[in-house]
Amino acid sequence: MKLIRFGQPGKEKPGIIDADQERRDVSAFCSDFDEDFFASDGIRRLRSWLQDHEDNCPLVEEQIRWGSPVGRPSKLICVGLNYAAHAAESGLEPPKEPVLFSKATSSVCGPYDVVTIPKGSQKTDWEVELAIVIGKKANYVSKEQAMHHIAGYVLHNDVSERAFQLEQGGQWVKGKSADTFAPLGPWLATTDEIADPNNLRLWLKVNGVTMQDSSTSDFIFQVDHLVSYISNYMSLLPGDVISTGTPQGVGLGQNPPWYLKPGDVMELGIDGLGVSKQRTAAYTEN
Repeated sequence: MKLIRFGQPGKEKPGIIDADQERRDVSAFCSDFDEDFFASDGIRRLRSWLQDHEDNCPLVEEQIRWGSPVGRPSKLICVGLNYAAHAAESGLEPPKEPVLFSKATSSVCGPYDVVTIPKGSQKTDWEVELAIVIGKKANYVSKEQAMHHIAGYVLHNDVSERAFQLEQGGQWVKGKSADTFAPLGPWLATTDEIADPNNLRLWLKVNGVTMQDSSTSDFIFQVDHLVSYISNYMSLLPGDVISTGTPQGVGLGQNPPWYLKPGDVMELGIDGLGVSKQRTAAYTEN
């Protein structure tokens, strides 16, 4: 099943992609795809409900905005340097344990929303990533049980400001958390849709030029390891998002490095998770 959200920011409704690739409104079943939905076995209940009600679910008009397929999660945890080739292009040894950092959940936006280059930014960068959505609370979970705690997977562009992240001291979160820096979607694919999350092609283009083209088979730490590992340091709640890292080909890794400017267009995709597209714009005062 493919879960979507649609509508204006802050007013999104839940929906699905049906067998004909049409968007359908399922707000008659639930109010949102959020922590309460996932915690209450919402995916199984929705699938059962749709057997009798899908034909009566209204179609969503094409012009209506796509939102993030998950409501604002309690946490958005990211993994750094999780591809061997990306670690090499960064001039770093592959980590012995997962490198973790957080991204403010206020950075979450829709898959086709405009990405705002922050005030004072000179080094805004792109990162295509596979993200995991937690379906059941995970706390001290073993690797063997970790996959049972996953609701599904979603495409994520982990937009980053490298000067904020690397040159201004402190935690990476500063370079990761600007508004619009976490486009998610277009849909959340439930686990039955993705045969092997550790073997998915993912790619990203800037202005039509391919910059990243790799596979999650290059993971240093696979999906089950990451869920288990992170659950030893914090409770992962239903609806939380774990972004699993980016492959080689980011702007920082170019020779010389180059970065996004207003008007640039990023297009990215992952097998089974669709394609998203974001245009960049300069920050303006409200």
